Amino acid sequence: MLTSNRTRILVAVALLALAVGGSAAVPAGQVLVVEDAETGEQLLTAPVQEDTTVSIEYNHSVEKTRVLDEYTVRDGELEMTRMEFESYGWGLPARAEVHKENGSYVFDPEGSWEEVYVKPGHIAGHKLHVSGETYDLVALSDARSVRLHLTNQSVLDAALH
Repeated sequence: MLTSNRTRILVAVALLALAVGGSAAVPAGQVLVVEDAETGEQLLTAPVQEDTTVSIEYNHSVEKTRVLDEYTVRDGELEMTRMEFESYGWGLPARAEVHKENGSYVFDPEGSWEEVYVKPGHIAGHKLHVSGETYDLVALSDARSVRLHLTNQSVLDAALH
């Protein structure tokens, strides 16, 4: 009787270990990771899918006008697909082929990146928009540089976060 109970417990523990181990290996999907650029500490993970829009919005430090950098999740990278700005100023594309849309200059920049670095600032008020959610990058990072990148997340990681 005692051996039978021990066997059942050992079998239950083994099955539990297999279930946990299996869930760690099964991908739940892709996530956008925001981490401290110096320490690598994860500050935010947000689920994304192919063609999800990820935007960084801020106020231009000199012009004091809104700028929006838009990326689209494509093939495991962040492809820059749109930039909107309300006035020309330092660091903005003076020679780009732009068109006017709702009072803003708009263009489709080239480029796709595995990672994007941002230095959130109190004056600029950087915000991150992902899948209808808005995150305050300044508060999230305490105005420290962040690294944005995509990764696949397991079912276990998703459950723990």
